[in-house]
Amino acid sequence: MSSKPRSMPVGQRNILRPNDSASLWNCTLSPGWSREEAELLRKALMRFGVGNWKDIMESGCLPGKTNAQLNLQTQRMLGQQSTAEFQLLHVDPLVIGAKNALIQGSDVKRKNGFIVNSGGKVTKEEKLRRIKENREKYELSEDVWKAIELPVNEDPAKVLAEKQQLLESLQTQLLAVRAEIGRRKDPPLSSHETDTENREAGATPKRLKTAAH
Repeated sequence: MSSKPRSMPVGQRNILRPNDSASLWNCTLSPGWSREEAELLRKALMRFGVGNWKDIMESGCLPGKTNAQLNLQTQRMLGQQSTAEFQLLHVDPLVIGAKNALIQGSDVKRKNGFIVNSGGKVTKEEKLRRIKENREKYELSEDVWKAIELPVNEDPAKVLAEKQQLLESLQTQLLAVRAEIGRRKDPPLSSHETDTENREAGATPKRLKTAAH
């Protein structure tokens, strides 16, 4: 079993802290990502595990983000294109990204700041070996990642649709209230009032005729 690097010990020390070097936080942002959103993704990866996009999206912490967007920003934080070797591991991606930023060599190819894949396809056995190794090096303890809380941010599109539906309902109610006010201002005549008006209307020609004589 490989030992953990001294700079990345077990537990909470496997998480970057505010007093750590600022350079460790300088991962590049994917288009459409803010620094605040990237920080939420970082915490979501620690809470749910790398590649667990379904649970991350269902948590509501990053509304509107797609699988592809989550994966690309994760690559940038990890500092490498391959995320498979961290599959479902509860890790701080910036810790791994800081390590990858130090890797140099003519055989190291980078794109958008992260190391891109080179060579042949990794076998299933090699992938599992890497996952095991990375778990030993970087996995957060269960009590740490379970304690991470994420805010629930409402999807703007969903909020807009709900507000529009509420507006339509209020407009319908307003029309009903206006109609009721109109009826109260000009109530229908009773049968007695109608008969009286009819009699008066019938008597008017007689009065006019008498006046003419």
